[in-house]
Amino acid sequence: MSSTAISISLSMSSRTRRGGEVDVDRVLVTASPTTLKLNQTRREVAGRILGMKKRSPGTVANTKAEVVVVDEKETKQKMSSRNLRVGLICGGPSGERGISLNSVRSVLDHIQGNGISVSCYYIDPDLNAYAISPAQVYSNTPADFDFKLESLAQGFGSLSEMAEHLASAVDIVFPVIHGRFGEDGGIQELLESHKIPFVGTGSHECSRAFDKYEASLALKEHGFMSVPNYLVQGTEIDESEIALWFTDNQLDPEVGKVVVKPANSGSSIGVTVAFGVKDSIKKATELILEGIDDRVVVEVFIENAYEFTAIVLDVGSGSDCHPVVLLPSEVTYHTPPRFPIDVIKRIREEASILFRKLSLRDFARFDGWYLTPTSNLASSASEMLKRSGDIIFTDINLISGMEQTSLFFQQASKVGFSHSNILRTIIHRASSRYPQLSWYNYEFSQLLRGSTTLEISGDVQKVFVLFGGDTSERQVSVISGTNIWMNLQRFGYLKVTPCLLSSSLSNSMSTFPDKTESDLDNREVWLLPYSAVLRHTVEEVLAACLEAIEPDRARFTYLLQQQVKEDLMDSLKNQSWFAGFDITDEVPVRFSLKDWIKFAKESKATVFLSAHGGIGEDGTMQALLEDEGVPYTGSGVHASRICMDKAMASKALSHLSEFGVHTISNEVKRTERCC
Repeated sequence: MSSTAISISLSMSSRTRRGGEVDVDRVLVTASPTTLKLNQTRREVAGRILGMKKRSPGTVANTKAEVVVVDEKETKQKMSSRNLRVGLICGGPSGERGISLNSVRSVLDHIQGNGISVSCYYIDPDLNAYAISPAQVYSNTPADFDFKLESLAQGFGSLSEMAEHLASAVDIVFPVIHGRFGEDGGIQELLESHKIPFVGTGSHECSRAFDKYEASLALKEHGFMSVPNYLVQGTEIDESEIALWFTDNQLDPEVGKVVVKPANSGSSIGVTVAFGVKDSIKKATELILEGIDDRVVVEVFIENAYEFTAIVLDVGSGSDCHPVVLLPSEVTYHTPPRFPIDVIKRIREEASILFRKLSLRDFARFDGWYLTPTSNLASSASEMLKRSGDIIFTDINLISGMEQTSLFFQQASKVGFSHSNILRTIIHRASSRYPQLSWYNYEFSQLLRGSTTLEISGDVQKVFVLFGGDTSERQVSVISGTNIWMNLQRFGYLKVTPCLLSSSLSNSMSTFPDKTESDLDNREVWLLPYSAVLRHTVEEVLAACLEAIEPDRARFTYLLQQQVKEDLMDSLKNQSWFAGFDITDEVPVRFSLKDWIKFAKESKATVFLSAHGGIGEDGTMQALLEDEGVPYTGSGVHASRICMDKAMASKALSHLSEFGVHTISNEVKRTERCC
């Protein structure tokens, strides 16, 4: 095929009917002799005009067309000079709406800019649709979000009206709705009906994979083991039939332990444990009467087994599916899981096969169990186990949770992807399915500069972000420190290192009320690799550090990392837009507090203090840093000491009453420490 394309310059004064090939309102009035100048929507891209159909008389008035020949490569290059317009859709009617809001914040943070512009949309529990500003996404809670919705958002008359808007306003949609309407094919069907490109699996495939009962049937059809289950539909339940199911699966009809869960909700919504036939019927009926779902699954409770989750990333192009499973995680936040290496290999192989068999797209998350010889499921499903081995897949998540510290990002970071890189890889992959978006993948390899732990060339300012500690506010400190680290590292002139403030192993969670010299000698600070930060608590971060420096575990992880990277690069090396892995999974480094401060001085680093309470706020850390001449953020020693002590702060402000600054009178009393 020659490297030319036919381009038409149009000037139109009226609008075609909706079924026509050109929406006149979306075409800019131009008369260029060499190029087609459009408002560059998904339908008006280079080459699309070639497929125009003949219109019926009267459809378009005052139309003139000039046919010219332009170079296809030149057209693609000009198209790629503009941003890809991504529409993020969040919310939804399920109980996972709050998780969706957290996920969309994270996605927005890491894809905005460098060739991508983002618009945000929200669907409420009643399926009302709104266009929202990116700023609204950062509301603290779902309730806070809802409170601001009416006054700040632009409402659509219907979902179809929103879809019509999306068809002209964005190039591709990234649905970030978890649970019902997001993963069950609802939003996908809406987008498909309006021919809007989107990230993720198609509506039909979503519908079957999301329904827990239908998914179990699909697993069996493709030769995979599934947890024995029983489907309850409606409140008229045949007790004798479910009792027979208990007996067939070697469960005691009186006290046999089972899981009762909605067929069409998220991984945790409405999930409960029941004992025996009568309790199972009672709890299934409650879920139906509460309106959570009209289909409820009762399944065998798995005991003495290890739960895992695995992210599958499709790194193919166009219609070619090339799924690669990242490093799976043991749900107790061990990545990779503490399983035999052959088990991890089979999890990756089988999840990849299942991704293909179910015709999934772009990415997904599979949850499952690694069964041991003592697992209770082994006896009731022994024949199937002989055929399938000791791995069983349970939930299929079409839109994995993407909160800042989710397992999705943890698994990606262990094999070299930053948050931005993995999300952009998914968007590129999805775009490659749509010919009208081919310009986006044409020699386009921008990554967010500064989102990497690799060395940055040039003159950079080093920043150590310190968080953690052992006060009651230590977990809030982890959240704060993670956000600071994530946001600062986007600036190319900064090299940002996250640091965990801890204490010695012998006193890992002790408190040091007197802050003596000896107490401070027990303090430790860890320089953290990217993946170790992605945890929820100080304890989890510390455990990740200790695990990473264990020699056998480090070797085990390295071998698996290299295999995953090789599998990924088999396909990604052929993608012109892929700029490579942008982080390294370094080994955490442990310092005493005083040695860390000396290291900060030698590194000419500025310390960003984010350790809430204790020595992080009471002037102790400030004094230590000042003694070594290390610059830091926040107030100095004297102000920190006063502000940390409520009684001292009140006393310090008491003389300002004549200027209108008032404080509450207080009295400090010491309590005797009891035995």
